[in-house]
Amino acid sequence: MKSKQTDTSRRDFLLKSSTFLTGSVFLNGIAEALTLHNNPNKKMRIALVGLGVRGVNMFGRQVQQDYDDKIEFVGFCDSNPGRLEFGKEYIGADCPTFADFDKMLTATKPDLVIVTTVDNTHHTFIVKALEFGANVITEKPMTTDEDKCQQILDAEKKTGKSVIVTFNYRYSPHRQRIYEILRNGEIGDVTSVDFHWYLDTSHGADYFRRWHGFKEKGGTLLVHKSTHHFDLLNWWLNSDPEEVFAYGSQEFYGKNGPFRHTNCRPCPHKSKCDFYWDITKDQHMVDLYVKNEKHDGYLRDGCVFREELDIYDKMAVQIRYMNGVQVSYSLTSYSPYEGYRIAFNGTKGRLDAWIKESQPWEEPNVDEIRLTKNFGETEIISIPHGKGGHGGGDIRLKDKLFKDPSMSDPYRQSAGTRDGALSILVGIAARNSIETNLPVKIADLTDIELNKTGRGA
Repeated sequence: MKSKQTDTSRRDFLLKSSTFLTGSVFLNGIAEALTLHNNPNKKMRIALVGLGVRGVNMFGRQVQQDYDDKIEFVGFCDSNPGRLEFGKEYIGADCPTFADFDKMLTATKPDLVIVTTVDNTHHTFIVKALEFGANVITEKPMTTDEDKCQQILDAEKKTGKSVIVTFNYRYSPHRQRIYEILRNGEIGDVTSVDFHWYLDTSHGADYFRRWHGFKEKGGTLLVHKSTHHFDLLNWWLNSDPEEVFAYGSQEFYGKNGPFRHTNCRPCPHKSKCDFYWDITKDQHMVDLYVKNEKHDGYLRDGCVFREELDIYDKMAVQIRYMNGVQVSYSLTSYSPYEGYRIAFNGTKGRLDAWIKESQPWEEPNVDEIRLTKNFGETEIISIPHGKGGHGGGDIRLKDKLFKDPSMSDPYRQSAGTRDGALSILVGIAARNSIETNLPVKIADLTDIELNKTGRGA
C-alpha cells in the first residue's frame, strides 16, 4: 500500500476531460455562462427572502462582510416581523425591510434574489423573481414536489432568467477529487455505487425539532437532506437517474419516544430525556427565534417525540441510472456518529472512502480516499480538510457566486435548475415509491428529457 497527497496535475485532468467539460458547461448554459449583472464595475443588487438561521448567516452577514465591494443588499423580506428586524441588524446592511415579497421586488428592483425560506415555499418566490426579471440563487432543495418543480422549469424557460441551486457539497476538496478520479477513468467504467449517510443524534435529531419534521414543509429528509447526496451522485456519475425504488419508515423519533411535550423549555421530562436541548444557552438562537415566537408561534426547540411528526427517520433507496449504474443509498438519522461511507465499483477497480465528521474536540487534517486497482495495489489519497463550512465548500461556492460569477468552472460545480430538479426528483420519486410500494420512473415526473450522459455531454 502506498500513500500520496493530491498532486494530480490539473492540466492533465483538463486535457483528458475537455470534451466532457465543453459539452456540459457551455452548451447547457449553467452558472459558467450566467451573468448576474452586466456592468462588472457596478455592485450586484441583492434582495434576500427568508431570514432564518441560513439566511441571516450564510447568505446574509457572511456575504455582507466578505463581498461588500461586489454586492449591495437592497431589501430583506420575511413573514415574521421580529426576525426581520433582528436579521437586518445582525446582517449589518442598511436597506429597507418588507413583509410583502411583491412589494419588495417593485420597490428595490434587484438583479438577484436569494431564496432561503421554508422549502415548500421556494417555488413561489423563485417563479415571482424570475417573472419580475431577476436571476435567483436558491437554497437546496429547489422545491419539494414534481408539480412545483415543473413550475420553476417553465418559468425559467419563459423568462430567460436563470436559477442557481447552492450545492456547496460539490465544492469541498475531497468530493472534487472523487470527481477527478472518476472522470480520469482510474477505475474504468463505474458499474455500481454503495452510498450510506449517517446523521448523528445531535444533527439528525435537530431536523425533528424544526419544521423539517413535517412532510408538507420539507418533503421529508429524502428531499431536504438527501438532495445534496443525490446531486453528488448525478454529478459524479455524469448520467441522469432513470428509476427509483425505496423503503422508509419512522421507528425512532416521533410517536416512538417514551414521552413527549410541545418543546424542550417547559418539558416536564427534561431531566430524563437524552434529547433535551436548552436553546437559551445559544444567544443567537434566542435572538432569532425565541424572542420572535409571539409573532408566528414557531418553536425552534420542538420535541423530537411529537406524535404529529410524519417524516421517515430511516430510508433505503435503489437508483438505476440511464448509463446502467446501480446505486444503493441509505440515510439514518439517529447514528452515534456523523459521516458517510461511499464506494464506486468499476471495471478496473474500486474507489471508496469513509468520511467521518469531526467532533468538537478533534482536529481533522485530511480526508482520505482509497483507490484500488483490479490485480493491483491500493493507493491512499489524502486531501487536506478544507476550512469553513461543509469541508471548505461554502467559501468556494460563495466566491463563485459573489466574487466572480464568470470564473472558470472546470469541474462543473455550478448547479442550475436541471441539477436542482434531478436531485430532488430522486428524493420525490423515493418518497412516492415508499407511499405506493412501486418503482417510480423519473421521466414520469416532469418534462425533463433524460440523457445517458448527464446534460447531453
